[in-house]
Amino acid sequence: MEIRIDEAFATGDFAELAYAYAPVGLVITENRVIRDCNAAFAEMFEYAPEDLRNQVFAMLYPTDEEFVNIRDRGVQQLRETNTYWDERVMRKRSGTLFWCRVRGHSFTPDAPLARAVWSFADLSLTRPYLPLTRREREIISYLADGLTSKEIANQLELSYRTVEVYRAKLLKKFGVSNSNGLFQSLGGIGSDHVVSRSGEGG
Repeated sequence: MEIRIDEAFATGDFAELAYAYAPVGLVITENRVIRDCNAAFAEMFEYAPEDLRNQVFAMLYPTDEEFVNIRDRGVQQLRETNTYWDERVMRKRSGTLFWCRVRGHSFTPDAPLARAVWSFADLSLTRPYLPLTRREREIISYLADGLTSKEIANQLELSYRTVEVYRAKLLKKFGVSNSNGLFQSLGGIGSDHVVSRSGEGG
């Protein structure tokens, strides 16, 4: 590869070099299938690049259900602006779950997921993964949407008291005293960019 590096600097053609050695994971997808990825992306997920090529992206999610729940998230934004980002939980080959920041650009804006390029950044050092139950993820997402405990209870068909118990347990788990602290522990970003609600398309 050294010769190709020398050639790139000699010719000024850095595209292949930048893709191969970018310090962030890059992946090219076609209809949710991984067509190619760079070394950083493969290493992040504990695979070799050749192990990921032509594989369905679902293999990198915690469960098939999680993939189905969020696979179309961002489609509308990509269609309108051709830019998208969020933070989501992904799964390494070993089964370890970790937070990623995902950014996307579509080559086919009218059908955003037909052909696209995505960057993935591992947030483990700044945002360690804490396991959450499906119900906890639902409640966090609704809290981030600004709903009160009473409104969340109505949405989830639970009692107000049950939602309050979940909320108290979440505050204790993250060592914070209020919802703002909870959101900061989850990365300090709004719900539009936190992929967390099971059962939500996107």
